[in-house]
Amino acid sequence: MQIPSVPPILIQALGQAAAGARLALVGGAVRDLLLHRVHQDPWRGLLDLDLVFEGRAIDLISRLKAVLPDGSGCTWREHGRFGTVEAEVVLPGGARWLLDIASARCESYPIAAGNPQVSVGSLEADLSRRDFTVNAMALLLAPPDPAIPLLDPYHGQDDLSARCLRLLHPASLIDDPTRLIRAARYAARLGFDLADASRRQSLAVMAHWPWAWQVGDAPQLAPPALGTRLRMELELLFAREPWPQALQKLQSWGGLALLGDGIQNSRRWVWALPRAGRLGLSLLPVLLACGKDPVAAAARLQLPHRQQRSLRNLACFRYALRSLDARLTCLWSAAHWTEWLEQHPEPDQLIAMALACGDQPRHPLLQWWLRWRHVRPEQSARDLVASGMAPGPQIGARLRELRAQRLLELEASR
Repeated sequence: MQIPSVPPILIQALGQAAAGARLALVGGAVRDLLLHRVHQDPWRGLLDLDLVFEGRAIDLISRLKAVLPDGSGCTWREHGRFGTVEAEVVLPGGARWLLDIASARCESYPIAAGNPQVSVGSLEADLSRRDFTVNAMALLLAPPDPAIPLLDPYHGQDDLSARCLRLLHPASLIDDPTRLIRAARYAARLGFDLADASRRQSLAVMAHWPWAWQVGDAPQLAPPALGTRLRMELELLFAREPWPQALQKLQSWGGLALLGDGIQNSRRWVWALPRAGRLGLSLLPVLLACGKDPVAAAARLQLPHRQQRSLRNLACFRYALRSLDARLTCLWSAAHWTEWLEQHPEPDQLIAMALACGDQPRHPLLQWWLRWRHVRPEQSARDLVASGMAPGPQIGARLRELRAQRLLELEASR
């Protein structure tokens, strides 16, 4: 089976470097190649080659450098803990290829949703640890065998034909619930859906919640590695995929329950996230802000500190909004609202998030965002000093008075 755009000299060199051991192309490249052949889906090209080798990856890459054509170059970096090597090959003429080579391995999950224990394994064992049947196929590059070019132990080709995603094992989501977010990414990008059995597995796992940590528990009780993996999958979902379709799929499978309390049974995100995009906000914090405890969810997912701070500020702001007496605030002027809103930290980010989420009272928040925050006093600090006012705190106080006066004038003129 030919691999479009991959130079034959690179395949030949990899076969020589394998020295008789089995070497295979795996993962999304095999899936996309077959989709291109079966469904005439557009060939997306390869950013890199994901390879699995029945041997030590570092031995393969060391031999590869010696068998590449003259004028080639090869540099690499080894990740010893996982037996993987990242390499860059430069072929004659300047073409560059990135290789991600992993030693074949098997893994087990002693703690549900924790990091797996990894050991040396066969190519078949390596395929058995993958997420979906359509990703558990391997195109043999060495030794070349025209009779059996493709290993497909889980009938991934059948699922490709049906455009469905099938989990490999009954405990797939218990071992690693991030697979469900990955499924939503693939489903949105490729036009797939979960197989019926996998959908039932998802709904059952979410309903019975088989993990020691619970949504609502202290964030540190969740396995730290799981929080990191969930966040990374969500970041990829928002960065690379048609995220509205992906989140719709995830919610239909019960998967939004992984993110935080109250998100799975809410449709708030459907209109909040498009608003967030128009306001220039990061989408993941706004998605969490649609839940009941976004601060805890952000900590459990290990969001960057800046985003966690924004969600803490939003929680305090929402509490302050709920504490306001509507009988009084209906009488507040633009100047009064502006003073109250701007006493909160990072008001631009804060009010943008509140507007995206539909927090109330919406009218003064929207007026501040669109008009009031842009109003400036008619005199600057330099003007006040030039008029004889001594530098000091009174300059700032006077500027606030002038700005409030300007806001009142603009309000009166409407």
